[in-house]
Amino acid sequence: MNPTMINDDTHYMAFVEAFIRGRLDLPDDLDRDHLLRAAHQHELRLYRFKRKTLPRVSQVLGTLKGLQPADLLDIGSGRGSFLWPFLDQFETTPVTSIEVDPIRLRDLRALTKGGIHRLAVWDADVQEDDLGENSYDVTTALEVIEHLPNPHAAAKRLVRATRRFIVASVPSQPDDNPEHLHFFPPETFTQMFQEAGATRVDLSWVHGHMVALIKVA
Repeated sequence: MNPTMINDDTHYMAFVEAFIRGRLDLPDDLDRDHLLRAAHQHELRLYRFKRKTLPRVSQVLGTLKGLQPADLLDIGSGRGSFLWPFLDQFETTPVTSIEVDPIRLRDLRALTKGGIHRLAVWDADVQEDDLGENSYDVTTALEVIEHLPNPHAAAKRLVRATRRFIVASVPSQPDDNPEHLHFFPPETFTQMFQEAGATRVDLSWVHGHMVALIKVA
């Protein structure tokens, strides 16, 4: 991407700069122009930081504004379509990001290395790894659960790890995506989290997605 086309209006520049510093091991005092030129030279892909918020992400952000999380656990942060707007709008909230894909882990860790110190990144599998008990105020699992071979195990670990609320989203209708291993009708999804220990599950729908606000305690 042409460096002249990247600015505060089009991209989350704090995360762009941190990503470039972290990936290329550049000094903290290098100015934006030098960083962007270095990214262009090394063909770093910066499109993931574009200021474009999906409708389901906007709904989740609105829900989180009402919850005002003291800290957040984000499961399967991926390319950051939710993570960047969250970090931008919740400027002081500590975030722990969990991923299993090695390339995405590398890129997420580049931001922490490049200066976004309230972001912690773990290589962990929500189906198998211990996330602790009551370790996080609020947890998000957006467009993740349908990908998991064992979603029931994941639901139990999410409920155990969370103090107040889980916000989750899944597709609201079957599709032909081969990476989607499950489709959850509302009753099935609600029952899965109730059996995992949740006390209440409220569902809403937006543009082909079901969004759940799951009360843990």
